[in-house]
Amino acid sequence: MACCAMSSTAAPPEPPSGAAMAGPPDDAGAARHWRALEALYASAPVNRLFSSALEITGEGAARIRFTVDERHFHAAGAAHGTIYFKMLDDAAFYAANTLVTDRFLLTTSFNLHFSRPLHPGPVIAEGRWISGRRRVLVAEAHLIDAAGEEVGRGTGTFQRSRIALSSLAGYAPAPL
Repeated sequence: MACCAMSSTAAPPEPPSGAAMAGPPDDAGAARHWRALEALYASAPVNRLFSSALEITGEGAARIRFTVDERHFHAAGAAHGTIYFKMLDDAAFYAANTLVTDRFLLTTSFNLHFSRPLHPGPVIAEGRWISGRRRVLVAEAHLIDAAGEEVGRGTGTFQRSRIALSSLAGYAPAPL
């Protein structure tokens, strides 16, 4: 099965509604926010369990590069579903959080589809925001293996939390 392009049926962004929708004021502000999200990802203790790196590729877009090895296998010799979920959720989450600069998002639901076994080697999780900007955002992600094949995809719903991004030690925007 060849890699499939993600759906292009995204709704246009909703207009910001004042302070409740804090967003990057300009390109420099957006870049600062994106670098701070990358730092936040790198600081999460769970990511010490996985060899992975986050790259924010634009507004509403994130990419995670990681490597699957035998530590991630179930008894039948392929990657356990936990790594599918973790990387798909993270890619979709960070794609959505590029649009929210004041609050940490929380995953409220995630629908996951496995299409083929994930074997050792490099993998990319690509996340893309689909809709919503105020309280609830929807984003999707897919996993592409070293052969360029899609091995899984998922769609998540993310809600603004009460946790200020600025209160998180790992979220450190660089000065302008």
